[in-house]
Parts: sequence; structure tokens; C-alpha cells
Amino acid sequence: MPDDAQEWRKARRFLKERLQRDYTTLRGYQEERSNVRQLLQRTAEMGESNSLLLIGPRGAGKTTLINAVLTDLLLNKSFVDNTLIVHLDGNLHTDDRIALKSITVQMRLENAADGKVFGSFAENLAFLLQCLKAGDKKSKSVVFFLEEFDLFCTHHNQTLLYNLFDVSQSAQAPICVLGVTCRLDVIELLEKRVKSRFSHRQVFLFPSADHFEEYTKLCQELLSIPSNRELKAMADRIDSLELLKSDALNFHRNHFDGVEYEFDNKFVDSWNKHHAKMITSSQAQKSLQMLYDFDISEAFLKNFLFRLVAQLKPDVPHITVDQLTALAAQCEGDDKIDLLCGLSVLELCLIIAIKHHSEIYDRDPFNFEIVFARFSKFAKVSTTMQSVERSIVLKAFEHLRIGELIMPLTNSGAGKVQKEFEMHKMALTYGQIQQAVQRYQALPTEVAQWAQSSLI
Repeated sequence: MPDDAQEWRKARRFLKERLQRDYTTLRGYQEERSNVRQLLQRTAEMGESNSLLLIGPRGAGKTTLINAVLTDLLLNKSFVDNTLIVHLDGNLHTDDRIALKSITVQMRLENAADGKVFGSFAENLAFLLQCLKAGDKKSKSVVFFLEEFDLFCTHHNQTLLYNLFDVSQSAQAPICVLGVTCRLDVIELLEKRVKSRFSHRQVFLFPSADHFEEYTKLCQELLSIPSNRELKAMADRIDSLELLKSDALNFHRNHFDGVEYEFDNKFVDSWNKHHAKMITSSQAQKSLQMLYDFDISEAFLKNFLFRLVAQLKPDVPHITVDQLTALAAQCEGDDKIDLLCGLSVLELCLIIAIKHHSEIYDRDPFNFEIVFARFSKFAKVSTTMQSVERSIVLKAFEHLRIGELIMPLTNSGAGKVQKEFEMHKMALTYGQIQQAVQRYQALPTEVAQWAQSSLI
């Protein structure tokens, strides 16, 4: 039994490591992967300068695709010896000065640039690229990887982008600029002079929605434990990538430490058979179908499975159908309904009053006075709301605004309008209000009946 407990702990740790930290395993996107690989190879081997944008929604696999391509290319020693990787992130490098400092550090040129005085960003960048030239005047290739590319468009005069694209177009030095963004309109954010120097190569990545059967197989694969032979192959592959630590190449090592594990064959067979059977059950298939309809991305599925694996305990050593179904139901839940169920009865009454006003007047804007007048009519015939003071009702109305269940109109703050007369709009659907009324614990019967009527 202690051996089984030890195997279980290793399995739990391995799955969590793989689901959370594997940034180089890419499934699908063969054509897109080939395009990016060829682009980088031409830059490294032929000295071509290129620029390209990877565009797609968050979680589609844009960064993973680049990591996977670089991981393959790092097996080629000539690529490592002749190429530098510079990684910039729009969230971290918020202006050109910070970005240039990071470029200098990542290119290992702090000493060369120390004490130098430059007149412009372009002169500084040109000096850094010139420093890479070897004795035979052949310059090293530099790959600039720009995460959150759209944020670099907000920099003053887009100086960084202009100079990078200008170098890539004029072939001053072999560089490749790879931008990653989730903005489909990112080209429109570029200034005219920057846009004219961009190659306009764009690769779009969208999660594949071919077959639900593939989604099920992926789920089963992510929950299974590889055989010791497969783990050994993974270990050999990662050992061969010790070049990642080389000073000749600055690149973040994004491999997980799954190769440290070695499992008992009987345990692996038992684990994989149990979860294969669980996933193919009708109840699990129904929950997976709901997840598939909700979000087909691999990133979403990994996050979901990580939460499942995190629930494993010694007394519950395997993932059960009930756990999968319960967690899937949470994904289907509506946060605003939960927020409504946490309101006081008075605040929910104001929401109901707003709902009636919106139904009668076709979602016209409203202010506190309109809502209070409608609420007062109900309070006169109610046994629970008769003694509520106006100031308390106003405070409840302001709480709804703080919770963003109602939203002030954009132009309402233009003049000096008293808060009682400031116009608002509802940020809820009628269905959300109806579900909240049904789920609200210990809601007075008269309030529930009022919510179903539209007479007042």
C-alpha cells in the first residue's frame, strides 16, 4: 500500500507539471508551424531579414507554436551558434528606454554599450547590431520575439517598431521580428511610416473545431501517464537541449521536469484504463460536450483538467465522473446570477423594479426616482418592505451601481446632476434575474410573486 501511495503522489505531481508547465508541446497547426520554422531558418542560415505577426485569440497556442519551433531549431548547433533570441513583452517593456535596456542585456552587450552616448534610439540599436559582426564581417542573426505586440504600438512615435522594421527591410543586419497579438485589427494600429516597413506577413491561429472525438482523445491523452519508455525518450530529448543554457543563445527554458519520474508498469496500466473508461462513459461525454461547446481551446481544457487533478486525495486516488460533472457545471454557471443571489432582499427588489420598468418602456434609461416610485407602489402592499426609509433605498441603489449591475450612462456626469436623477441602464438580462429569483434562499413569497408579474 505505501508503494501505491507513492506512485499515486508521483502521478498527481507529474500530471500537474505537464498540464501547467508544458509550453513546447504543440498539437496541430502543421502549416503555420512550417511557415514560422522556414522563416527563422532563412534568417539564421541565409541571413534574410523578415517580419511576421502571429494573430489569434488568447489560449490558441501562439506562444507555444514559437516555443515548439525554437525547440526543434535548437537541435541544430549552427542555429545556436549563429542566432540570438531577444524576448520582449509589452506588459513589461512599457517604453522604448526599458525595451532597449533589455535588448542590450539579452544580447550580452552591456559592457560594449557602457559609457557610450547616442543621439537617438536608431543609433543605439545600430551600434548593438554592429557589435555582433564577427571577424569575417558576417553578422549574427537576431530574432526579436515581441509578446503582446499591440502594446508596443502605444509607445511614443512607435520608435522601437519603426527601427526594427526599418532594419529588417533595409537588410542592415539579419534580423527577424516575430510579433504575437490577440488584436485582429493590429495592422490599423501601426503608423503609416511603420506600416510601410512591415512585410505584412500574417499567420492566423484559431482553435481547431474539427471533431468532438479529437477533443475526447486529447482529454484522455492529457490525463494518461506515459510509459517508462516514452518518459526515457522525453528525457533524451530534453538532455539534448542543454544548448538552451548556452551563453550563445538567450532563451527561456520552458520544459517541465516530467523526466524525473519512473512509474510501476502495473500502476500505469491501472491508471490509464480507469480514466479511459471514465472519459468514455455517457455522463462524462455529456459534460465534455458542454465544455467543447463552451471553449474548444487546448488551454481551456488544460486548466479544467488541472483543477480536476488538484482535487485528488489519498482516499479518492482517481478522478471520478461525479467530480468531472460537478466541475463542468461550475463552468456553465453565471457569475452575475451568483452575485444577484448574494444581494439583500431590498436590493433584489430594486432589481425587480428596474426589470418591470425595462419591460414596460423597452429598456429605456432610468434614475433612482423612477425606480423608487415603482418600488414604493410595491412596498405599500407588502408586509416586509413597508417601513424601509428612502435613504436606505438610495444606499441600496448605489450598491447596485458599485457592483456594476446597473451602469451610469456615459454622458450623465457631464453636468451637475444630483445622484437621484442620474440616468442608468441595466447590465442584466431578464433571464438572469428570473434564475436569481428562483435560486434565492428564503426569498419572501410576495417578492417572488412580484417578480413574476408585470402589473406594477
